[in-house]
Formats: sequence, C-alpha cells, structure tokens
Amino acid sequence: MALYNLKVNGKKQQIEVDETTPMLWVLRDHLDLVGTKFGCGAAQCGACTIHLDGDAVRSCVTPVSVAAEYDITTIEGLSENGDHPVQKAWLAHDVPQCGYCQAGQIMNASALLKKNPSPTDDEIDAAMDGNICRCGTYTRIKAAIKTAANQNATS
Repeated sequence: MALYNLKVNGKKQQIEVDETTPMLWVLRDHLDLVGTKFGCGAAQCGACTIHLDGDAVRSCVTPVSVAAEYDITTIEGLSENGDHPVQKAWLAHDVPQCGYCQAGQIMNASALLKKNPSPTDDEIDAAMDGNICRCGTYTRIKAAIKTAANQNATS
C-alpha cells in the first residue's frame, strides 16, 4: 500500500491503496465518485473515460501511481451545474438513451473540443472511435459535439 495525494475535480484527496489500483476503482470505491462507469475493464469501450491534465484516458487501465502526477477530472468535475457546452448539447440533441456510456462519451468529447475547438466530421469520428454506445446514438453524439463546438465559438 502507498499513500497518494491526488487532485480530483480541483480538490485535494489523500488515499492509501496499492500502486496498481486502477483509477476507476479509486474514484468509485474510495472517493465515492460513481459517475465514471465500468464497462469492459480493458480500455476498449470508453465508459470509464476521465481527464488527466485535460487529456482523455481510460481509468480502468490507468493505475493510481500514474494518475497521481496529474490533475484528475471526472464527469462530476466537468462542470458544477451540468452547464458545460458538451453537457448542454447532449441534452439539446436527446443523446442519452440508457445513459451508461454518456459520462465517458462526454469526457472524451470535451477533451476533443478543448484541443480542437472546431473539429471536422472526420476528426470527431477519429477522436470518438472506441467510445461504444450500445444504444447506437452515434449520429446524435456527433451532432451534439458540433453544437458544443459552435457554442464554444460564440461564447
């Protein structure tokens, strides 16, 4: 066991866990941040996506020993009131159906727009590849990302 000083959603947290513990389980089991979902456990579905210093990463395969060096943002920390442009666009386009993948999708989309505020369709497809939606709302996801990009450009 090792003691880690984490910065999660802007708050300092201290946790004692094994160095190989995936951030997914640190967040869910130790910090009670359950918005980040377990999907596949092999970084293939994207349900567990979080940000490390703004970069989208799969928390199911990212050990706490690596993540501790970065500012960690979860879906709970993306915005205080659910008013991030991606979150607002998600609602405007009725993206969620079952909702299971949504936190990971939103985290990946927001990381994309932070790096590329005006992505093309091909850039959206490439960035979102690997975020699986079992309900098949990919057309609405892409539309929501475009709307969020336009909101960013006008705000």
